[in-house]
Amino acid sequence: MKHGTMKHSLAYWCLNGPPWNWDLDRICEAARSLGCESVELVPVELWPVLRKYGLTCAIAHNGMPGAPFVKGLNNPRYQEEVIARTKLAIDQAADFGVPHVIAFTGFKWRDAEDPESGEIPLAEGADHTARGLAELGRYAGARNVTICLEQLNTRDDSDPMKGHPGYQGDDIDYCAEIVTQYGSEYVKLLFDIYHVQIMNGDVIRRLRQYRHLIGHIHTAGCPGRGELDEAQEINYPAIARALREIEYQGYVGQEFIPVREPIEGLRQALAQFAVEAPDSNSVKG
Repeated sequence: MKHGTMKHSLAYWCLNGPPWNWDLDRICEAARSLGCESVELVPVELWPVLRKYGLTCAIAHNGMPGAPFVKGLNNPRYQEEVIARTKLAIDQAADFGVPHVIAFTGFKWRDAEDPESGEIPLAEGADHTARGLAELGRYAGARNVTICLEQLNTRDDSDPMKGHPGYQGDDIDYCAEIVTQYGSEYVKLLFDIYHVQIMNGDVIRRLRQYRHLIGHIHTAGCPGRGELDEAQEINYPAIARALREIEYQGYVGQEFIPVREPIEGLRQALAQFAVEAPDSNSVKG
């Protein structure tokens, strides 16, 4: 398939989990057949399988056990562990040639798993997160790895893989301000179009607004986190044109949960990005 200059990545967890339960070999074969360059969020012990297929891992986990977005940089109770595990993930990424490692604000409660423990104020959480990113950015920069802070939606409580009630960084503007506060070429935004659509909307304007902060892109259909098809509300060809307009050079991670045969849905998703760049009269933000 021809994707122009856009680099695509398949998300391991979306295909490895139920109902498809594909092993990494099968996912890698699918990636190769579709013209993708990466399978991302793959457990580190499986990275050698990627090399066998001539693929890379566009972005790696931060090393936190369980759901890695629950205990984050916003909370002093967990920050030391998060930083230590993320530094190890950075070392592993650098050794294997993985360009990005993911970061999260974490949940807003002082005991991340107990809503009764009280909330961390937004400003306090932002300050802790920015200081954690500052340390991680210095460490990652020395290894030529970039940290990407991800916004997640808190509105969809229908499934633990579709939304994350309690996550503090649920506003893309809030996350962008944290990244701007740090101000490093080695700390960027993971701009997840699905999560941004649910929480903020106005996706194309925000892509333009934060063009210099974006290190990685995720996609999924909205609502439902399914295929990028006519049953969902996001106009992905228009988004693809906007990404070309802002000269985005990174990976587009196809992070949707297939509800039908995965290859068909993946092929349809990639086709959404096989569009021409906008003409010279396009408005740039």
